[in-house]
Amino acid sequence: MKMAAPIAGKAGAAGPGSKPPFPELDFRSGARMEELNKLIQEFSKHDQREYDDQRALEIHTAKDFIFSMLGMVQKLDQKLPVANEYLLLSGGVREGVVDLDLDELNVYARGTDYDMDFTLLVPALKLHDRNQPVTLDMRHSALCHSWLSLRLFDEGTISKWKDCCTIVDHINGATNYFFSPTKVADWFYDSISIVLSEIQKKPQRGMPKVEKVEKNGTIISIILGVGSSRMLYDIVPVVSFKGWPAVAQSWLMENHFWDGKITEEEVISGFYLVPACSYKGKKDNEWRLSFARSEVQLKKCISSSLMQAYQACKAIIIKLLSRPKAISPYHLRSMMLWACDRLPANYLAQEDYAAHFLLGLIDDLQHCLVNKMCPNYFIPQCNMLEHLSEETVMLHARKLSSVRSDPTEHLRTAIEHVKAANRLTLELQRRGSTTSIPSPQSDGGDSNQPDDRLAKKLQQLVTENPGKSISVFINPDDVTRPHFRIDDKFF
Repeated sequence: MKMAAPIAGKAGAAGPGSKPPFPELDFRSGARMEELNKLIQEFSKHDQREYDDQRALEIHTAKDFIFSMLGMVQKLDQKLPVANEYLLLSGGVREGVVDLDLDELNVYARGTDYDMDFTLLVPALKLHDRNQPVTLDMRHSALCHSWLSLRLFDEGTISKWKDCCTIVDHINGATNYFFSPTKVADWFYDSISIVLSEIQKKPQRGMPKVEKVEKNGTIISIILGVGSSRMLYDIVPVVSFKGWPAVAQSWLMENHFWDGKITEEEVISGFYLVPACSYKGKKDNEWRLSFARSEVQLKKCISSSLMQAYQACKAIIIKLLSRPKAISPYHLRSMMLWACDRLPANYLAQEDYAAHFLLGLIDDLQHCLVNKMCPNYFIPQCNMLEHLSEETVMLHARKLSSVRSDPTEHLRTAIEHVKAANRLTLELQRRGSTTSIPSPQSDGGDSNQPDDRLAKKLQQLVTENPGKSISVFINPDDVTRPHFRIDDKFF
């Protein structure tokens, strides 16, 4: 389904004495493009809230707590790399920031359960010494998935991680240890639980309150209360690689929207294996390829108007297409990247075209459902909807048809939902202002207290860099001095 072209030019295009032009309308729904644009702007205003210095310090305190906790996990049994590099993304797993299965996750709602959400990718293993394309063992798995043999690592690593592997004995007597995503997640959850239990035995003034720790499939979800804020961290154990997988090598040969805007070296600097299997895969052995680091770079090249349309569209479909779970926001993200390759850059850069982009994303998603085809952006031969039943895709396509027939009403509903979440947050802040744990600012005895300049930097981070990533370099022997980078900015 394609959008109709505008039925008239912009205001002022008509000649002298001619009738004034009609407002620009959407052919399918009759919605006024100008009104849709205003609603998208309103949604963005409420969805991307500004934070004062107090909230910025609370964000910083929660982040430091999580990093310190991971440093203690490393010291438990020395399994995690000593000097690790994390990838911190704005938005939880449920927001589609990484390609993970949502059907195993408990439902958390912003405003009710948390105020801000993050995803933290934590390498359990690193393969960072290779310059050639990385070849993975994909003989046993579906496209975009792989098993990981510890034969790639040294004897010390194999010894440390044996208990988190499945063992395959060959006819020749050799034993192969395959790194198990489910066993790694179990170990990670147990280790985090032990560390948090120890931390809570000796609570310190200003320390975040651990409100919830849950294992959601292979993800560990932690909700922290800091002052008047509640922050959700979805922590994902991953395998980290430098370089680029051989299976995605052909993708580099094609023309892309980011050509000339960022370098190929930035795009292919590394990738991950995340703990998720294919529809028919073996959960204990199969990992999924993730290009989260590359996606952070590609987002630099996406216009603000397209990103606003994407965020609004995501808010609509998360609730509308939640049952049965078949479409995730990650599918929508992939479609947006394909659209960037397909459409002219000067068209996508139009600041007042957010309405066009929103309707186009809905059309794209409906097209993918009807055809049961959504190619992975980096590995196009992998169809991410292949496993769905005809009944499921048609059910969701019909739901999307209702959105396409009245996008204005669905946008208004999305705005009301985000406003209600913000009201809940403010109400909880008011109620908790006298009873919540002390905020970092009230702890006068902390000699390492961040100053106002740090607060301003963090406020700028949150308000001006929505969706961007933080790479963290942390030494568990000195967790007081994390070094982190927001894209190309260092703090």
